[in-house]
Amino acid sequence: MFPVFLSACLAWSLSPALPCFAQVSLPQQSPPRTHPLQWSQLPPIPDKEGFAGTFAGVSGEALLVAGGANIIGARWADPLQKKWYDSGFVLEKTTGTWRAGFKLPRPLGYGVSVTIQDGLICIGGSDSTRHFAEVFRLQWKNGQVHYTELPSLPRTCANACGASIGQTIYVAGGLETPKSTGALHQLWAMDLGETNPSWRELEPWPGPPRMLAVAAVRHGSFYLFSGCNLSEGKDGSVIRDFLRDAYCFTPNKGWRRIADLPRAAVAAPSPAPAFGESELLVLSGDDGTHVDFSPIQKHPGFPMDILAYDTANDFWRSAGPLPFSRATAPTVLWKNGTVIPSGEVRPRVRTPEIWTMEQNTK
Repeated sequence: MFPVFLSACLAWSLSPALPCFAQVSLPQQSPPRTHPLQWSQLPPIPDKEGFAGTFAGVSGEALLVAGGANIIGARWADPLQKKWYDSGFVLEKTTGTWRAGFKLPRPLGYGVSVTIQDGLICIGGSDSTRHFAEVFRLQWKNGQVHYTELPSLPRTCANACGASIGQTIYVAGGLETPKSTGALHQLWAMDLGETNPSWRELEPWPGPPRMLAVAAVRHGSFYLFSGCNLSEGKDGSVIRDFLRDAYCFTPNKGWRRIADLPRAAVAAPSPAPAFGESELLVLSGDDGTHVDFSPIQKHPGFPMDILAYDTANDFWRSAGPLPFSRATAPTVLWKNGTVIPSGEVRPRVRTPEIWTMEQNTK
């Protein structure tokens, strides 16, 4: 049984001890303001552990979540045992029950999810041994998930980010193979409105290669935030360089660098949801401050805050707290809200929780 759908406005969001979006002083006799973001939980994924790196999107007015990976066996053992999944789930109503039973073509996770043309487009990704270039569409019709192949990426790729402008899908960065010691530095695009759509490589952003970055789209432009680059240490280990730089790509105009993030937000839920007239919200993500934390089982978790980027004025601000920490999770626009399904709350710890964010317009 699933828990009852929570109240649309959580008590934490009204606490006077927490920061609010608008820095204004109200007369003492004024009624309390309603927080501009309302957080609630949907029925959790029917898996006690949950998954990182799932695919998620909308088709037939239903929410689809599929694939991903989690830790099996002893969670804190070294080396750890990680398992990828092909299982998929469908939720037709916010207060409904998840349907299970459909499968991806293979165990797969850490790809890019894009909802377009009433389907979930699954792009690239990985399993326990390799990365993939395949792209396919999932559609929910007549109580079944239908699978359609689409043109593959020019090369294998996992841990990329992506979003769509109109009918055109953009994919940036990533990692070519599990053994790669450097991230990819590419922007691919495919226009599904064409008669014979295919991927084309565009000019990359004027900054370092990266994986696990955050994508976003606003007012016809594609945004690329944070992520991390890789380098090889003297002992042969792979070192992550946590990045704070950010870029904006506008079709027919190219790239421009924009204001750096106040902190890194590696693997934050992507694409970053839009807010208000001109902002984009980066939710949690790994800032790198605890990357070498020991013992790992006492890791405090990822930042529980929101960073807001103003696309009109090119600046960042702190936009208050989150009721959760999260990394390696997609975002999905569904039922007038932004859904963040499953993901990691701290290293090696997944969650079956499904959070949804609505903007309070009252």
